[in-house]
Amino acid sequence: MTPTKGEPAVDFPLRRPRRVAVLSVHTSPLEQPGTGDAGGMNVYISETATRMARRGTAVEVFTRATSSDLPPVAELAPGVLVRHIAAGPFEPMERAELPGQLCAFTAGVLRAEARHEPGFYDVVHSHYWLSGQVGWLARDRWGVPLVHTAHTLAKVKNAALADGDTPEPRGRVIGEQQVVDEADRLTANTAVEARQLVELYDADPDRVVTVPPGVDLDRFRPGDRRAARARLGVDQSATVFAFVGRIQPLKAPDVLLRAAAELLARGAVRRDRLVVLVVGGPSGTGLEQPTALRELAEHLGIADVVRFLPPRGGDDLAAVYRAADVVAVPSHNESFGLVAVEAQACGTPVVAAAVGGLPVAVADGTSGLLVDGHRTADWAHALAAAARARDALAPGAVAHARQFSWERTTDTLLHAYAEADRALRLSLARAEVAV
Repeated sequence: MTPTKGEPAVDFPLRRPRRVAVLSVHTSPLEQPGTGDAGGMNVYISETATRMARRGTAVEVFTRATSSDLPPVAELAPGVLVRHIAAGPFEPMERAELPGQLCAFTAGVLRAEARHEPGFYDVVHSHYWLSGQVGWLARDRWGVPLVHTAHTLAKVKNAALADGDTPEPRGRVIGEQQVVDEADRLTANTAVEARQLVELYDADPDRVVTVPPGVDLDRFRPGDRRAARARLGVDQSATVFAFVGRIQPLKAPDVLLRAAAELLARGAVRRDRLVVLVVGGPSGTGLEQPTALRELAEHLGIADVVRFLPPRGGDDLAAVYRAADVVAVPSHNESFGLVAVEAQACGTPVVAAAVGGLPVAVADGTSGLLVDGHRTADWAHALAAAARARDALAPGAVAHARQFSWERTTDTLLHAYAEADRALRLSLARAEVAV
């Protein structure tokens, strides 16, 4: 095809990046998800980076050093390095404090790149808006495309706040808008999030690509339920409800506790047969009242049936999912809901709030149940119904979870990188022709 006037007379085939710079300012993929700022984003980065490296694309993750004992560079997996950048004190910092350290973090990232020959990185992938601010500058300095994943959006969170929770600050809203305007590609977890980027942030639809997260189907799979309960010291005849995640108002673990108290009050379940597992640690605004959930259990009179467990991963986490009759995901907002998919992959149905990406993660009536709102009576009814139907829902839960895999996520990401690279090269060629 003959190019039109002003078009470059060259073709730009897709090419897979040799090396990706991943930016994760506020949390490291080396941290255990479920406490502090570590959560689904950590899993996302770790799983996709590892699989990219297996495909021949090296990955270097830049994150803020939170301890002087951390090595400058650590290996996450073969072909995946984690670079700890000194920016601020060697200690965890609240996210509200981190914008003040972005200049120092950016300088550390640029210095690391400057030690190499030009063109060392082929693409920058930033996670969360703080990293997007750094990625925007690195992209311009290195002349490579910026791909950005928001994971959560301030405008969406502020529209669905839990009672008493603190809204995201205006500075974050402005910062997100800047990143949306500058990124070469924006990846969304679901079509819902893609639409939110367009409608709330005026993102260019041609630059938004939906990349569903995945699940480790080798680790999270149906297993021996009796062995899982024995491992946790849970009675084999108990009705077990579980919450897994960071303990903060956004995640709404209080909804599960109130529903459990309602079921006991109704006589829908015997007290000596009920176990509520809460797996995770305080995070975000939950750090302001780290004992609030335990105090709520006491207030509701169910402290004897609630067991608080520290964050866990790997086979220990899979055991929690397998031991439960139902896993509850009552969040006020979720861009996707990795916990929901992991639990279902283990054959455990999920009761989730019908918000954000959870209607994608959970197939209502097939792999679990979706609940509109957070009314205690509605949640008590749904939890009891899902527990009764556990065996009937289990096959659908497994089948639904198998639609998601980190292999597919990684393939889609690599394609998005290649498309962003081609679009940038075409744009530069057009600029040269125009001159």
